[in-house]
Amino acid sequence: MIVHILFIILGIYIVIRGADFLTDGAVAIAERANIPQIIIGLTIVAMGTSMPEFCVSFMSALKGTSDIAVGNVIGSNIFNTLLIVGSAAAIAPIAIAPVTIRRDVPVSILASIALIILIIDGHLSRIDAAIIFVLFIAFMALTLRGAKDSDEETAQKKNYSIWKSIGFVAAGLLFLIVGSNVFVDHAVEVARKLNVSDAIIGLTIVAGGTSMPELATSIVAARKGNSGIAIGNVLGSNVFNILFILSLTGLVCPMTISGITPVDLTMLAGSVVLLWLFAASKLRIERWEAFVLLAIFIAYMGYLIKSAV
Repeated sequence: MIVHILFIILGIYIVIRGADFLTDGAVAIAERANIPQIIIGLTIVAMGTSMPEFCVSFMSALKGTSDIAVGNVIGSNIFNTLLIVGSAAAIAPIAIAPVTIRRDVPVSILASIALIILIIDGHLSRIDAAIIFVLFIAFMALTLRGAKDSDEETAQKKNYSIWKSIGFVAAGLLFLIVGSNVFVDHAVEVARKLNVSDAIIGLTIVAGGTSMPELATSIVAARKGNSGIAIGNVLGSNVFNILFILSLTGLVCPMTISGITPVDLTMLAGSVVLLWLFAASKLRIERWEAFVLLAIFIAYMGYLIKSAV
């Protein structure tokens, strides 16, 4: 068991490093093609930060463990909304921009509801995945249109040679493939040894592991007085997780889902709705609201652990 856990940690590390390499190389190539920084930030960088979840879910689906694939996405979104925002706001209350209330949070809620409707029958077919992919294209078009006139710098300059950039992309892809294989294989072994379902492993160990970069980033930002970054990271990650990861995974490998319960789906949508209610009241997340989010997260984790026993 200890060996499997060590390999899970190693797999997480390799996947995260692979995402970093891939993103840095892709950004450098895009800059050489004179693609605007704001577009790079909203596309390449955003997708790069979703690569750990994507590769783990994709490999899980290919290996026939669909509950880990879907559980990873649902669990990651719950981790993002409850644990990451709660932790950041507990350190420093988060100010919320009005555009976040009007556009970003509702899009995250709609993506969650769309996923629930499509998988409530226990399947994510290619048609379902195609519907989600169309929503992803619409989301990207809306986001890029809103950023068209923006001068905001969302990605730092990467002054790499073309060959170094290609090397980073190649190394990133290799790390992502190897790391996600190691991670999924040993997570499945842990599930079997503990006699718990793939869904619970996906909702807890796998989701927690792939959410660690966002958690670390948000806590560091909060300690530096920039806790508002957490909301942007969380909402963007939540939408990408559902619309980008599950659409591509489902198009390649349709999935049958048996271990995701109505409680999990309720937590998926309910956590974002609660965040919306808190944020819309005073355009900020107060500390007491942060502790409510954290308390709900702890209660949900307790429920999952109890279900696994």
